[in-house]
Amino acid sequence: MKANGAEIVTTLLERQGIGVVAGIPGGANLPLYDALGRSRIRHVLARHEQGAGFIAQGMARATGRAGVCLGTSGPGATNLLTAIADARLDSIPLVAITGQVPSALIGTDAFQEVDTYGLTAPITKHNYLVRRASELLSTLPEAFEIAESGRPGPVVIDIPKDVLAQEVELEAWPEMRRRTDPPEPHPAQVAALARAIDGAERPVLYVGGGVIASEASDVLRRLAHRNSIPVTTTLPGLGAIAADDVLSLGMLGMHGARYTNRVLDEADLLIALGARFDDRATGKLSEFCEHARIAHVDIDPSEIDKLKPTNLRLVADVGATLRALLPQVAPRRRRRWNGRVVELRRQYPMVDPPVEGRFQPRPLIEQLARLADPDCIVATDVGQHQMWVAQYFPFRRPRSLLTSGGLGTMGFGLPAAIGAALAKPHQRVICVTGDGSLLMNLQELATLAELELPVTVILMNNGHLGLVRQQQELFYGARYHATRFERSPDFVTIAEGFGVRGVPLGRAAHPEDALAEALRRAGPTLVDVPIPPLENVLPMVPPGASNRTMIDREACHG
Repeated sequence: MKANGAEIVTTLLERQGIGVVAGIPGGANLPLYDALGRSRIRHVLARHEQGAGFIAQGMARATGRAGVCLGTSGPGATNLLTAIADARLDSIPLVAITGQVPSALIGTDAFQEVDTYGLTAPITKHNYLVRRASELLSTLPEAFEIAESGRPGPVVIDIPKDVLAQEVELEAWPEMRRRTDPPEPHPAQVAALARAIDGAERPVLYVGGGVIASEASDVLRRLAHRNSIPVTTTLPGLGAIAADDVLSLGMLGMHGARYTNRVLDEADLLIALGARFDDRATGKLSEFCEHARIAHVDIDPSEIDKLKPTNLRLVADVGATLRALLPQVAPRRRRRWNGRVVELRRQYPMVDPPVEGRFQPRPLIEQLARLADPDCIVATDVGQHQMWVAQYFPFRRPRSLLTSGGLGTMGFGLPAAIGAALAKPHQRVICVTGDGSLLMNLQELATLAELELPVTVILMNNGHLGLVRQQQELFYGARYHATRFERSPDFVTIAEGFGVRGVPLGRAAHPEDALAEALRRAGPTLVDVPIPPLENVLPMVPPGASNRTMIDREACHG
């Protein structure tokens, strides 16, 4: 049997179970698109390669399986770099397949040539420059195995145009390779962790995105309740435990609740699960949980002791570790410690701002949560709106929040929401964005309209780069520069120009009814919500400061 390189790629993608890919064609990858058009794979034509990368990420984040995006050589590949780097920092399985100029032209500065292999090496888990079509038979299966195994991440396959067109004789298709079994925890280390938990008086579970990646949310909840251990999460870990669970402390760190950071400050044992001690979570690292022994469980050995010295180290899958740990931890009701947590909640509550204007962020997010389907998926962009969602939306399930945590990419939300809606067609997807973020990948409204997906875009519109303006106010003497949009576009008109229904909530006679109707519509809708332009996300830890030194509203207003 004969097949060319492009046909090998599409056949192996089909055999891998890939039903949808996102991308944009160009000269170097046209042979791939020729084969793709004859395959069973659905292609989503993004309007920008970065959008294609985030659409693939949305599918991956919603399912835990690798998403696939395509780009041509040169600018097609460079436009994918941000989405690839974002996937690397948030440990998202992604396979990016790029076209390259013909092999004979590599290194000649040919039209639309860049060194994709060299550019992507620092931001991928692994990458390939394929030299012969026969190599694809092993490269494609291996790429998916690498992307999904261990600590997930992005893989890039760069294929010259002549390799895509090259025919090879093959006797049979290779076996597809799945995620390899994660490393099992060492029994002695699990036993040591169980003893540490049983011997602690004030333990806290510090949960990152690794718990969600390892599908360990249920066993996490059972462990927490078996031993009455409070649970705090990072931004990517939200949803690992239900927000309304009695043991949930919500998000820690820069924009966490003051009581959450106070609880951590009093802990005598911190159990870090699939978390990397990011600066936005820890604040000043030397003062983070300085009274606690630290146990760290992570599948990536490079994360252990990288930032914070630990007392107990387990390089293993978080889910496997929790399942082994659960029967070894004694049932316990920690009345004194949980009583102290309740006391700290009362002493350091989330303080509401004075109500000025119709659409304050907290009531808006809480209203959105009341009106939304319980099984909805929320994708956010990056900025103030992202932090308000993290603070006030009650995430109850894993993979219900899709957000750019490590790279903090504005423009992530809309294409990620499209990807989530493609992967989960029976679930409502809500994209919460800001005017600055939406403008970064606004063109994907055309993709959304074309696909007619059930995505509701909630635009929290304050006419500013809000989080940057907030830092200028608090840390740069209110010397504002380049953070206010002097001319804001009419987003409702723009959305309707793309074919997406627009709802100007500020002009609605009954805003709650208008919002509820937008969340029920079968097709896409953009809801433009005018929020107070100078409202801040508080509390906030100043960059580089200890989590104890949170700025609240009283400090802001003297």
